[in-house]
Amino acid sequence: MFKITKKLTLNFKVLRFFIIPTILVSTPFFNKIQDAKAGLEFQWGQDSNFRQLKWFQKQDKRKFRNTIYFFLRPSDRRTDLLKINLAIPKTFKSTLNNEKISFCKVKIGGFEGRTKCLEDIPADFEIKTDESGLRSLDIYPYSPIPSNKDSYAIVFKIFNPKKSGLYQFHSFGQPEGKSFSSYLGSWTIVID
Repeated sequence: MFKITKKLTLNFKVLRFFIIPTILVSTPFFNKIQDAKAGLEFQWGQDSNFRQLKWFQKQDKRKFRNTIYFFLRPSDRRTDLLKINLAIPKTFKSTLNNEKISFCKVKIGGFEGRTKCLEDIPADFEIKTDESGLRSLDIYPYSPIPSNKDSYAIVFKIFNPKKSGLYQFHSFGQPEGKSFSSYLGSWTIVID
């Protein structure tokens, strides 16, 4: 009997020698599971007319200070644009000020560099709110935005909303020589 208990305690010591370090080493890996980014993006009510535009944000946490770049790449603009309209989702509850919104020629970052504004484009900004609470931003550049090989961006410097979720912004552009705006595309921003 004494021999069996001695053998069991020896087995527990050996087992403890292997299990405890394994748990301690693997704990940091389990902690980072929450930060995993999805490789898929789902869109509700997607049809052939939907165009997904590129965007970049510096911070995706709720209530954090954030800079969001809404890109208009050369492939997104077919003609020169006189006016750009940005439809802001009703649930995106963040304070927008004209001082914290800008429009610029942008260098889109990637593996070798960061996203940054190269040149500010002078423009007038008008934030509208209708009776139903929908907000939109109208951008009137002083000179038409050319349909060349440069990329442009609408830049928001804001605090993220209190609620996490997906926020879909839609953009419309008024081409030179036309009196109406046409759909350019949509951005889907993620706030965790």
